[in-house]
Amino acid sequence: MRQIILDTETTGLDPNQGHRVIEIGCIEMVNRRLTDRHFHAYINPERAIDQEAIEVHGITNEFLTDKPNFAGIVDELIEFIRGAELIAHNASFDVNFLEAELKRIPGAPSMVELMHGGAAVDTLAMAKEKRPGKRNSLDALCRDYKIDASERTLHGALLDAELLTRVYLAMTREQSRMFGGSENLQQGSRFEPIQKMTDAARQQRVIPPSDDELSNHQAFLDTLRQSNVDIVWDRSSL
Repeated sequence: MRQIILDTETTGLDPNQGHRVIEIGCIEMVNRRLTDRHFHAYINPERAIDQEAIEVHGITNEFLTDKPNFAGIVDELIEFIRGAELIAHNASFDVNFLEAELKRIPGAPSMVELMHGGAAVDTLAMAKEKRPGKRNSLDALCRDYKIDASERTLHGALLDAELLTRVYLAMTREQSRMFGGSENLQQGSRFEPIQKMTDAARQQRVIPPSDDELSNHQAFLDTLRQSNVDIVWDRSSL
């Protein structure tokens, strides 16, 4: 079973008010094991970012000036997610934003057409069912499942997708074991068993950034340093 764990960052909260996607991060998993494939893009939204959104993810209008627009990355995104089971936290938020972006592209498929089964797996809904009455934000889930999220000082699509992958595996581990012994398990079930990992595989998987991603990240940090934001995590300022 091929699954894509996805997260987005946006200019605001509502695509119906013209807000746009500015960052997409996707992690690929096959049969409950991470592959070496991921998709990551910063996107010029061709509009201003709400200040409230900047305070959440730290991505500024200036940083995105030289980035491609959605049309410039859409073919690669479609190729990456097509036919996979999509997993996201508060999935309707990400899916609705991506659907609004795809509608702007003539001839582009809809999210229903791209996703396996025509719908996404919502880890927020899963968490609410498994943990009624508890906080179920990504930070809270990482804390309760003892997943290290210390690098998450601001929201970021690729980091959040990686953390969500670990949360999803933790939340579904019991179900996977329950259904793993069945010889009638159909290919494509989300309850496929966790494969026994080698010692090497138990090490935390690090997805090396490309040269472009390193350059974009450095430019992003430089933009923050030049702003009036107090960057408490910036060691270079100590």
